Amino acid sequence: MTDTPDLDLAALRAGFAGEILTAGDRERYDEARAVFNAMFDRRPAAIAKATCDDDVIAAILFARSARVPMAIRAGGHSVAGYSSSEGGLLLDLRPMKSIEVNPAGRTVRCGPGVTWGELDAATQRHGLATTGGRMTTTGVAGFVLGSGSGWLERMHGLACDNLVSARVVTADGRVVTAGETENAELLWGLRGGGGNFGVVTEFELRLHPVGPTVYGGLRLHPREQAVTLARRFRDFATSAPRQFAGGLIFMTAPAAPFVPTQLQGRPAVALLEAWFGDLAEAEVALAPLREFPTPAVDLTGPLPYARLQALTDAANPAGRRNYWHSDLLAELADDTIDAFVERADLAASPFSSMILARYGGAVADVPEDATPLGGRAAPWFYHCYGTWTEGEDATHIAWVKGTDAALRPWTTAGMALNFFTAVDQDRVLSAFGPKKYARLQALKDRYDPDNVFDRNQNIRPSR
Repeated sequence: MTDTPDLDLAALRAGFAGEILTAGDRERYDEARAVFNAMFDRRPAAIAKATCDDDVIAAILFARSARVPMAIRAGGHSVAGYSSSEGGLLLDLRPMKSIEVNPAGRTVRCGPGVTWGELDAATQRHGLATTGGRMTTTGVAGFVLGSGSGWLERMHGLACDNLVSARVVTADGRVVTAGETENAELLWGLRGGGGNFGVVTEFELRLHPVGPTVYGGLRLHPREQAVTLARRFRDFATSAPRQFAGGLIFMTAPAAPFVPTQLQGRPAVALLEAWFGDLAEAEVALAPLREFPTPAVDLTGPLPYARLQALTDAANPAGRRNYWHSDLLAELADDTIDAFVERADLAASPFSSMILARYGGAVADVPEDATPLGGRAAPWFYHCYGTWTEGEDATHIAWVKGTDAALRPWTTAGMALNFFTAVDQDRVLSAFGPKKYARLQALKDRYDPDNVFDRNQNIRPSR
């Protein structure tokens, strides 16, 4: 397929119920093409806003017939730019926002246009939740298909571990259901294999009793306390029960009313903590955290689960430039922490951040071959988020790449590919390993042999 700026849309309009936008639609077109990561300011030839399965089918068949590339947008949070397209067709799934909660069966069905904030709002009415994104604006679709790491994972596994079934439109326009008893191998591939095998138009997810009130929040410390704080956090989190979730966020303190004036705009480290066990047990279970260095700001206590999920929203608005790298850590020794803090201190932008968090728990309970994702036994992970609005891209990207190089001696393979801006075939192969990649490739050969769905962490067909 080739990028083609002009499309004859008559055939698509004839079989498509949703709105179709082109550059002539100006503001609506610009809003529809905008994505989270401003590094990708792309202009598709047309944007097809799907409202149902038939619209998705029509868009796929049109793109194939017209021999134009097709990108798929759900939440639009792909940091690698997969949910945008230069030329060709952008299939926008955001209008497909159905949510149906089954409180008795503890499941929810939702459309691909739903965000985690929307899903949490619906499930929390019943005191239920599943592992969701750490930003409420993240889309359910890409998050689940790419594995889905969130604060609930130590209690209830990754988002993909909670995928019960999926309705999928394949590259040839068929609609199939993937579940434990029907197309089970396809379900296996969808649990972390990304958008390689079709367009998922409905997700069924397992829910768990969570909230509506949990215990948690943020404690903000000056950066000078970072090494001591990180070592004490490591010692506590290593033996903490899986009801505890949390991590350290290396950031620039915001110019917010709750931050002391002398800390505003300066390097800081925040301890984000969450307790998903009995609220009455929270104070005793988290008591060792009170023995840490005294924070400059303490915003912990009982709070709605939905608010906990939104704690990092303000620091991560759409429209900034982003370059990310993440990895699993095989250990968190003192020298690992020293290297981590040193890299955080070299951040090239006040909007950049690094997260160091505990892994394991229910994630490690799932057998390695149960999903495409590897590295489940890793005890820790880190995210390095290069984020900026000013300055040369090369400067900020170099900081992220330098962090990757500095921390590589302690990393282990298997990190989910959602957390990378740059993904080549070597990274895809290392994430899944050769045996699982071969199994994913067999699924690709069956459901998308022509690689129609190639705007992703691509599993290439074998022929």
